[in-house]
Amino acid sequence: MTYTTPLYDRSKLTPGIVHIGLGNFHRAHMAVYLDDLFALGEGHDWAILGAGVRAPDARMREALLAQDCLSTVIELDPSGRSARRVGSMIDFLPVQEDNAALIAAMSNPAIRIVSLTVTEGGYFMDSAGAFDPLAPEILADAAAPHRTAFGAIIAALRARRAAGVAPFTVMSCDNLPGNGHVTRATVCGLARLSDPDFAAWIEANVAFPNGMVDRITPATGDRERAMAADFGLSDPVPVTCEPFRQWVLEDNFPLGRPALEKVGVTFTNHVHEYETMKIRILNGGHAIIAYPGGLKGIHFVHEAMQDATIRGFLDAVETREILPVVPPVPGVVLGDYKSLIIERFSNPEVADTERRLCLDGSNRQPKFIILSIRDNLARGVMPHGLILESALWCRYCFGTDETGAEIAPNDPNWDMLQAAARAAKADPSAWIAMEPIYGDLARNPDFVAAFGAALDKVWAEGSEAAMRAYIG
Repeated sequence: MTYTTPLYDRSKLTPGIVHIGLGNFHRAHMAVYLDDLFALGEGHDWAILGAGVRAPDARMREALLAQDCLSTVIELDPSGRSARRVGSMIDFLPVQEDNAALIAAMSNPAIRIVSLTVTEGGYFMDSAGAFDPLAPEILADAAAPHRTAFGAIIAALRARRAAGVAPFTVMSCDNLPGNGHVTRATVCGLARLSDPDFAAWIEANVAFPNGMVDRITPATGDRERAMAADFGLSDPVPVTCEPFRQWVLEDNFPLGRPALEKVGVTFTNHVHEYETMKIRILNGGHAIIAYPGGLKGIHFVHEAMQDATIRGFLDAVETREILPVVPPVPGVVLGDYKSLIIERFSNPEVADTERRLCLDGSNRQPKFIILSIRDNLARGVMPHGLILESALWCRYCFGTDETGAEIAPNDPNWDMLQAAARAAKADPSAWIAMEPIYGDLARNPDFVAAFGAALDKVWAEGSEAAMRAYIG
């Protein structure tokens, strides 16, 4: 088995982008698109400087610097695997507590875009999707600036303004509704805590384009490292991914951008419609199959899709309760997109895990599920399937699956979730009383009753019976 290497002279690349958050998704998505563009002989002044602000980023830096910042990306097509070495990143900045190297790099006029993949929960939002100025890390950053990625961005923008250098564009590559708007709210909200005038300047002068990103990228473990070895590569941090990828962006880059439309990126004014489709149907779909699979002790996502009840539950909830609240997308048939998602989830080569899909529900549920619950309630429909999904999440957070096996902590807020789930076994309202997640839904008596009935059925009869009853 052979692999491909960059089809361009990496020594001729110069940086134009600082990217914060060098996880698997970025290296299988944005880095690949740029690698494709560079292979066309274009955009060689848009190479990536990698960056991070947390301890795991330092370990990733060490691993990537040891291989000249090349990333191994293995596409998991059922018809056969393929591997490539992606060379669009040319350096990884030192990871420092005060982010001095990161701030210096972003202050360089050559850097015209700062992009981020810091996870859905990394933007310090409350249950209503607004910036939370009382988040502990935000309060710490306001007191001792520049500790978060957003604090570093503010410091670099301030330095550029003082030097008469135009501000870079800030581009989120995370799965968030209106990710550009969210990023602006976080950057400006943090700046406003110490300098309201500078926050107003950022709002007026810095571009935050919205975007939709999509590619399934499992976590890296021994299996993935063995795949790299099959191609003759010794790489401690290879990335595996499905063949499919998609990137939709607003064309809002005042200092210019790479010509990514030449390698498949869609630039459109309809990003919101694309991202709503993806977040509700794909990310929501992941949640729908995650918790019943986790409760049944199923390990891999494709194995969950082979379970007729879980697959039927996914299709029924998507068709009855999600597709009707997704706005039309230009040129896309939503039913066809749903079918594509089901096909992608079923790919056995990807070997994505149910546990990864179950991770971080406290941050993901408000964005991927509860928004659809609210939209259904607004149209006068009680979304019993989505409510059952929420009950299954509650049952999962109790901490044991239906085989009796312990479920290890799987959320940054696991202690809070487990305490609420255990209280909810006797009193289901204890679960939906978590206002940071459910907002004011606990004050909707019809929703409270429907959730209580769903959770009681899960406990009394099991997830299989509860899903079968919904499917009908």
